[in-house]
Amino acid sequence: MASTQGQQIELTSLTAQQLTQLKKQLDTELEHLTTSFQSLRTAQSKFRDCLKSISTGLNAKTADKPLLVPLTSSLYVPGTLASSTHVLVDVGTGFFIEKSTADASDFYTRKIGDLGESLKDLEQIVQGKASNLRVVEDVLRQKVVGASQES
Repeated sequence: MASTQGQQIELTSLTAQQLTQLKKQLDTELEHLTTSFQSLRTAQSKFRDCLKSISTGLNAKTADKPLLVPLTSSLYVPGTLASSTHVLVDVGTGFFIEKSTADASDFYTRKIGDLGESLKDLEQIVQGKASNLRVVEDVLRQKVVGASQES
């Protein structure tokens, strides 16, 4: 049996065509969930990089030294650190808030934790969908083998 949207379906009662359609649907859902999982991992990694930059790059020694400021992933311009105690934090949708380095570290730590929880939940969902997909594939294989033996 596979569970789709809270309903129980007896897979052996479905035709090969219906099983194929269900398999395609599960493949699509699994692909979407896997892409979402990777996006969350990437976001978590970026937050970790921000946290690392705050903890290692902002101190009194670096306040007056020149540094390279990233404009894009491959374009950097020279600059200097305006403050070693405050940073601008991207809080989403193009909004930035000035925070102390301690508050910014706390913000990023919470974001990393929240994403970690979301990743755990999503991983369980992905595993469930993958399990359902394997069951559907097994039943479909049995139906196809049974139909070819009857012919």
